[in-house]
Amino acid sequence: MRIAAKPTEQEIIEGPQAVSFQIANGNVRQCCILQTELPTKALAQKYLLANWPVIEKMARDALAAGNLEDGQIKLVMAA
Repeated sequence: MRIAAKPTEQEIIEGPQAVSFQIANGNVRQCCILQTELPTKALAQKYLLANWPVIEKMARDALAAGNLEDGQIKLVMAA
């Protein structure tokens, strides 16, 4: 079992990490951002991959509802 990496100095300064991803929207890619409460980019990415089906559905639902901020879909991890 691997031990999670400690936050870098930059990550400590930045605080909770966000991870971005894209979903297909017809012939276009839609940029999405998931804001997490996790201290490192690696943990945020791992969370995204582990919960991908739910996160993708939330992003697609937001896209269908037209919930865009600055042309991006912004999701927030529940505490």
